[in-house]
Order: sequence, then C-alpha cells, then structure tokens
Amino acid sequence: MAEPFSILTSRPMPLIRDNVDTDQIIPSREMKSTGKTGLADGLFAGWRYTAIGGRDPDPSFVLNDPDYADSQIILGGANFGCGSSREHAVWALAEYGFRAVIAPSFAPIFAGNCVRNGILPAVLDADAIAIIEEANCPVTINLATQKITIGEDQNWSFPIDQEAKAMLLEGLDAIDLSLKMAEDIAAWQTADRATRPWIYLGAKQ
Repeated sequence: MAEPFSILTSRPMPLIRDNVDTDQIIPSREMKSTGKTGLADGLFAGWRYTAIGGRDPDPSFVLNDPDYADSQIILGGANFGCGSSREHAVWALAEYGFRAVIAPSFAPIFAGNCVRNGILPAVLDADAIAIIEEANCPVTINLATQKITIGEDQNWSFPIDQEAKAMLLEGLDAIDLSLKMAEDIAAWQTADRATRPWIYLGAKQ
C-alpha cells in the first residue's frame, strides 16, 4: 500500500521537456536490484551528474537546484514517461519524494504505474503549466475536488479515472481495491456455483 493522496502543497520543480522517457528517469545502469528501494540516487542520473556512472552533481540540472530541494511535484512536458514499461522509473520518483507529476499527457503504462505507487499523474494543458512555471510559487493539488490551485484565484480542473482516484485517495493498489469487494465476489461465486456446478468440478470447496 502507498501513502494516501489527499491534498498536496509544494513548490513544483519545472522539467518542461517533451518525451521524457523511463530510461532518462532511471537509466538501466542504475537498476541494480528488483526492489523498490535504492533507486533515488539514480533518478535522472544522465542529466543529474556530470559524468555517466559518477555522482558529481551538475549544477545546471534543476534537480540539483536548492530552490527545489523539497519539491514533491514535477511540472513536465508532453508524453511524460514514454519508452519502456519499467516500473523502476516510478519507484525512483517515489523514493526521492515526488508525489505528483503535472504534464499535458502521459504514456499510459507510466501513468498506471504512478497510480499503483501513490503518485498522481495530473493532466493539465501546456498553457496552464506555463502559468504555473512562471508564477514559481507553491501549488496545491486537491485530488478529491480534482483542482490545481496557485494563489487565491487561479485554479484548473484535471481529469482522472475514478478507479485511479479511489486507489490514490486510499493508498491502494489494484489488488487492495479488488479485496474491498471480497464479500461481493464471494456472493457471486456462491451463486455461480449453484448455477454452473460443472465449472467447479475438482475445485477446492
């Protein structure tokens, strides 16, 4: 289970580049295990460090800017998270401390991986993202109302699938969400067993 997502306020880190792929988020050379931890140091390693395989920070890359040291939100470009389906990319983002990515569009598999790991992929058009970047101030994301707000009078709505919304609000993965309907599933199986007993021949009672 992930930490439930409700209301998040943070100064967003701008990474306004289209087609940021999963190999840029976490290069394959940084994936040294199959676990969800130990990946934060490799996040954006190809841009974050001055040399491949090194750990000397490149001061020109935004992740190394002390102004965004505590950011939990990324402002991204179109097709964020494209490329391979590696879930390590989302694990690295989550371990580093990011809870949301705001972008005009996402690669579908990446967006699904975000939801399963407690990160909100919020779709907002490029013009709105440009306004947020220019404001350079904290942003509040309210998942329940599906609103992104800066200041007192600027806010935008973002779409989200209702199942994904429920998973994020409650910190559930797909299995957890299914188990919430365990009684309904059991009742259906009981009724189906009575209607089609031959389906269950040899099955454990």
